[in-house]
Amino acid sequence: MPEYREPRKQQVFSITTAAESQTDDRMRREKRYAVSMLIRTLCFLGGVVLVMQPMPYAVAGWLMFVGAVFLPYAAVIFANAGVRKKGDGPSPFGPEPGKQIATTRTTPLDRG
Repeated sequence: MPEYREPRKQQVFSITTAAESQTDDRMRREKRYAVSMLIRTLCFLGGVVLVMQPMPYAVAGWLMFVGAVFLPYAAVIFANAGVRKKGDGPSPFGPEPGKQIATTRTTPLDRG
């Protein structure tokens, strides 16, 4: 009868903590940028059509032009936002629970 052995303690890696490949990350950002530029094009074309209409629609057309002007800036910002990996600095949403520095209590000095 074979004797019982203790299992080896191995470090187990979870696939959920693996970083996204650079190719997948780039493709995801390119798709997001392309969708943003498609929306910008539709805003511009919608603005051209709506500005030529009577007053309530003309205002919507001008708002679409404003969106078409500012959307490229937002698209570049969002497209260049890389994947945030676990451990890449502090969370933008505040301190993580259990990661706060504990304060130490000091006793008053004897003055006597």
